[in-house]
Amino acid sequence: MAVYGEVDRFADAVRLLLLIAATSDPLDEVAKRAAPANAVAVLHAESRLQKLDFWLRNPDYLADELLNDYEREPDSLLLDLAGRILDSEEPELYSIPMVRYLFGAFEHLDRALSVLVAPRLLVVSSQRGASGQVIKDSYYLTQKGRDVASQATAQFPELAWYTERAVLVRALAEATGHSALALRKRQYLQRDYAQTPLGDIIPSIADRTRERLQCLRVTASGGNAA
Repeated sequence: MAVYGEVDRFADAVRLLLLIAATSDPLDEVAKRAAPANAVAVLHAESRLQKLDFWLRNPDYLADELLNDYEREPDSLLLDLAGRILDSEEPELYSIPMVRYLFGAFEHLDRALSVLVAPRLLVVSSQRGASGQVIKDSYYLTQKGRDVASQATAQFPELAWYTERAVLVRALAEATGHSALALRKRQYLQRDYAQTPLGDIIPSIADRTRERLQCLRVTASGGNAA
């Protein structure tokens, strides 16, 4: 069990590194002066990281959000992107369930992040309040971290999936709003997500989302099923 735990922690660390590399914001000259040495990008707030990680870990929910955007503003690319996810076994092969807590999907990330912090692929900076409590964590990606992320996907092509999906996650987040609150509100619009009892695993919606995709495809083709 201990060996499995270490392997699992390393896999989580790789996923988080690729996610942060794809979704963090480049540092401008002003931000660089306040950033740790060799930092090249930053992602602010653990709550935001948790929300982004949820979409990466749950391709069915990511696809359903693409369909939501498609219904708001029909674009065949959105339908195609959702189809690439749902026509494959991505929701079954890549899903890593998360538990719903009061503020949404959550998992303790400290052990996985420590794998990235120790070799300075990532630097975590904490902003504290007057009483010493952590107000906000910022995740700084270093140049070394960026290089390792690029080398990992080059050496292990199967990891490119995470980067490709993280790019979709970033686009979805940017369209929603940069704050963790905006992302949380959007995720709570998902019926299955919002109705999950506190402390329970958020269930898969793959079957329902595949049915929805098929209905939208029929409508897009003029009502003629393929």
